[in-house]
Amino acid sequence: MFNGIDAQRLLALFGCGCLLLNFPLLGLWDVNTTVWGVPLFPAALFALWALLILALASLMERPGQGPQD
Repeated sequence: MFNGIDAQRLLALFGCGCLLLNFPLLGLWDVNTTVWGVPLFPAALFALWALLILALASLMERPGQGPQD
């Protein structure tokens, strides 16, 4: 299904997602601060999640790449 560089990019994105959404790096956002009235921790979680989805969408929907059978 995925060959070559596409598979490597997806695995790298998965690895980045695992690192960003686990304790050591996620603990950086656990402070008593608000952003536009929203606590920083949930705002950072949502922003990181949205960035991972955008990165995945950009990898999967690149122009000029049709299905390969």
